[in-house]
Amino acid sequence: QVQLVESGGGLVQSGGSLRLSCVVSGFTFRTYAMSWFRQAPGKERELVATITTAGIIKYTDSVKGRFTISRDNAKNTVNLQMKSLKPEDTAVYYCNARSSYSSYVYWGRGTQVTVSS
Repeated sequence: QVQLVESGGGLVQSGGSLRLSCVVSGFTFRTYAMSWFRQAPGKERELVATITTAGIIKYTDSVKGRFTISRDNAKNTVNLQMKSLKPEDTAVYYCNARSSYSSYVYWGRGTQVTVSS
């Protein structure tokens, strides 16, 4: 059974930090590109950061220099370290897995991040 379980969300003041984690099971983690998406109320879901199987990393412009994505293939975990948080970072953050060899895509249920001004 495929599972992606996010944790680490919460309420933080502007300028603060949070670390999101996503632990996965049920598929071969190291063969999947891992991403974090977010969706704010009334907005479309947007890609925040991606780390490929080769370790190539990309960020959306609004989080560059503030967010860091990392993966631990031994622990089947992908993390998102977020610092200098802004109210506009408030959203539900979702973990996403995309196979490098097939069309399989998996999603977590999301974790709420709220940044107060």
